[in-house]
Amino acid sequence: MVAAISVLVLIVTGFAWRSIDSLRSNLATVDGLGLGGGKDGAVDILMVGTDSRTDAHGNPLSEEELASLRAGEEVASNTDTIVLIRVPNDGSSATAISIPRDSYVDVPGIGMTKINGAYGATKEGKRLELVNNGESDETADEESTKAGRQALIKTVAQLTGVTVDHYAEVGLLGFVLLTNAVGGVEVCLNGPVDEWMSGANFPAGRQILDGSNALSFVRQRHDLPRGDLDRIVRQQVFMAELVRKALSAKILSSPAKLGELSDAITRSVVLDSDWDILKFASQLQDLAGGKVRFETIPVTDLNGTTDEGESVVRVDPTAVKRYVASLAGEDAPESDTPTTTVDKSSITVDVANDSGVDGLAAQVAEALTGLGYKTGTVGNNTGTPVDGTRVLTADPDDDAAKAVAESLGGVTVDEDSSVAKGKIRVVLAGDYTGPGSAGSTAASTTSTNSTEESGATPVPPAPPIDAGQDGPKCVN
Repeated sequence: MVAAISVLVLIVTGFAWRSIDSLRSNLATVDGLGLGGGKDGAVDILMVGTDSRTDAHGNPLSEEELASLRAGEEVASNTDTIVLIRVPNDGSSATAISIPRDSYVDVPGIGMTKINGAYGATKEGKRLELVNNGESDETADEESTKAGRQALIKTVAQLTGVTVDHYAEVGLLGFVLLTNAVGGVEVCLNGPVDEWMSGANFPAGRQILDGSNALSFVRQRHDLPRGDLDRIVRQQVFMAELVRKALSAKILSSPAKLGELSDAITRSVVLDSDWDILKFASQLQDLAGGKVRFETIPVTDLNGTTDEGESVVRVDPTAVKRYVASLAGEDAPESDTPTTTVDKSSITVDVANDSGVDGLAAQVAEALTGLGYKTGTVGNNTGTPVDGTRVLTADPDDDAAKAVAESLGGVTVDEDSSVAKGKIRVVLAGDYTGPGSAGSTAASTTSTNSTEESGATPVPPAPPIDAGQDGPKCVN
């Protein structure tokens, strides 16, 4: 996915001005995503790879193109590739940070779930709401797609502590078209693979893959020693090699190849409408220069499970924020510590237990009392069940609600019309690890999800991939 943006920069810097105008007018764009402007020390680009069976403009793919995807007949809106590109405002570096698809995170409006479902689940919920309210299928699809994108942007921003400045989305077709446009991409495998779900069937060693085989190569995650992390490494080495191939003299000197790359970009990439392509090319020249580094967010447990037995990848939000901030030479975001100043003694908090852990509500209420809050009603949740711990309030912008959420370790604040104005209600779910939970310190006012506090052993990261290296790195 980073390769698609890198190739776009390459095209912009290599085309004539008239061709640039044509490229700009043919690119698919989307607006209203609530993006920032590099105010946190870096330009942060969220790159998303979707399972879409349409092109960037919403046109259905041909039967031949669908067959080339080897992705089955199921139509979904999952975002199985999520990459945050950090480019410090001084342009000194470029780092592409992969987020595992099964990372178990808090999604606004949904609760704790895998991050790859944030887009699709939000989109489907919004679509059904609009259709039931009488909107046309076309309007419902357009508005729900925007809602899905917004939810993913908010989720990534909440996890990483950054303000997402730009958004780019690439469908499955993009991998196929870009790979074929450069004449195939060389990869190297430590051993042979034969995995039917992705269609990956390759010998060991170095080999050049065409579009369909390249897609199978980057989509395989079963039968790999480190599961999704090994899949991410494959994506990173593939993108690095695609950038290197696109930068070769053979491609740069061929108007036909540049045209083919341009067609691939306009058919498969969606960008936010605020991007100025020429300015973008100037700011992100390191991407087209082969200097981008590929890394992965810290992971604490590759084989985590939810209370329902669902397999997930557990991540430490505090460690993720610190790591991402370090890539732009910053300290951890201020949001890691309480920033809302209120008179806690004036705030009464009701606490409801929906976690299945006996006595948790009483323990959390006691912890809140120790932090200076007044205790209201304490007991089991008799209202709507929640998927993740929530602070419920009639006004989501209420400073009192934000203060309680911060004191509990940075949980989500949700609007709930059933809560009386001026009241605060905490509903505890099985994901709760803040003050009052087992092993936490009641007086703590920061997230107790951190690796240092919980004692979890982080998964050792793979060495970073450099897009400027000579030849493909051999991988699992």
